[in-house]
Amino acid sequence: MMEISEGPYFEELVAGRVFDGAPGVTLTEGMAAGHQAVVGDRLRLPLDAHLSREVLGGGTLAHPALVWDVAIGQSSLVTHHAKANLFYRGLAFRRLPLIGDTLRTRTEVVALRRNRPRPGRRPTGLAVLRVTTADQDGRPVLDFRRCAMIPLRDPGARTGHDADLDADLDADLDADLDAASTPATGTDLAGRAAVLLDGWRPDLFRERVPGRHFAGVAQGERWRAGGGDVVSGAPELARLTVNIARVHHDTREAGGPRLVYGGHTIGLALSQAARALPNLVTVVAWHGCDHLGPVHEGDTLTSEITVERREELPGGGGLVHLRSVVAAVSGAEPAPVLDWRFAAVMA
Repeated sequence: MMEISEGPYFEELVAGRVFDGAPGVTLTEGMAAGHQAVVGDRLRLPLDAHLSREVLGGGTLAHPALVWDVAIGQSSLVTHHAKANLFYRGLAFRRLPLIGDTLRTRTEVVALRRNRPRPGRRPTGLAVLRVTTADQDGRPVLDFRRCAMIPLRDPGARTGHDADLDADLDADLDADLDAASTPATGTDLAGRAAVLLDGWRPDLFRERVPGRHFAGVAQGERWRAGGGDVVSGAPELARLTVNIARVHHDTREAGGPRLVYGGHTIGLALSQAARALPNLVTVVAWHGCDHLGPVHEGDTLTSEITVERREELPGGGGLVHLRSVVAAVSGAEPAPVLDWRFAAVMA
């Protein structure tokens, strides 16, 4: 009897190979509700359809974490056998989808490096992947890089993969920025955000929503989450977002407790950031995201959030550049698990 295998091992990958066979996923109200139940989405526009229609001029904004979770899940065609995801780089929204939009994702292998062998451990390698997502009309939605650790099928295989991942990743990101540059948008994040938010009414958001907005937030402000969030529903979130990485579903593959999908940790971190700043409008980009340690179902996550800088937008409001450092509590001492730096819009 043949085993169903839905993805390659490390030695079966080559730079430039493209995977685009994941099913398209339509963002529905049911999906949004399921996602909210697991990661605790607290952004106002995805939760409040009436406010969303007023501010956007029509439609309900899909929660950004739902969008990137689906894109990551679709890219797991490549990472079916992955043992971990190490980092994300350069995530940027090209368009902010609405409920009812359909996401389709293309994943390309950018660079490969075999890890040094460790006694008693199965040989692995690192694969840098470029993930690009478009909607039902082919309009770009997301573009980012992720780095997965994938085992070899044959421990004795000679792969020849010894890329300088940092150099190759930097070159790939630079080429992407050059390709994306236009006189209208430039490569600066504020310029891209202004294009994303064209036609929105931040003044209506300020008028309808009480509390602090962009003008009242200062660089250097810092918060510690007053209470932690337990990690629950982990395989359900992976299934919801078509993530087929085995370590999120099968304890045998994880070598113990199932590993939690990285998007789960990031979603809870965003929920905690939105409690610190309840009037975050949405997220438009990540500067970077590093997984510092494993997270398992049943862990409790806490975070510290810092405003690293603020940047005004021409249409009103601005960007707050935030850093979230997350720790997991499963034993006596918290252990660092995530260092995430991202840019969010405030009105």
